[in-house]
Amino acid sequence: MNQTSPPAWTTWNEALAVVIHPPFLIRSIRTSLLVGTTLFLINHLDEVISGQAAFSTYLKGGVTCLVPFCVANWGILTATRRTHN
Repeated sequence: MNQTSPPAWTTWNEALAVVIHPPFLIRSIRTSLLVGTTLFLINHLDEVISGQAAFSTYLKGGVTCLVPFCVANWGILTATRRTHN
């Protein structure tokens, strides 16, 4: 079995390559959807159930998913950063 090491980075261009590395990107998206949906339900479920949810409520839900996406990527970047020797 050919097992390659995950990408690492020292420059911001390399960091972008790490973030879009398919296994990392899939994990970040899954995390953001799970955590973002949970936060949306905690904060807005009553509006949705009562029928009072406006477009802005759902827009906030989409933006809410960005926070865990950024946090997941920050964790990946922290773990994969190459240190200078």
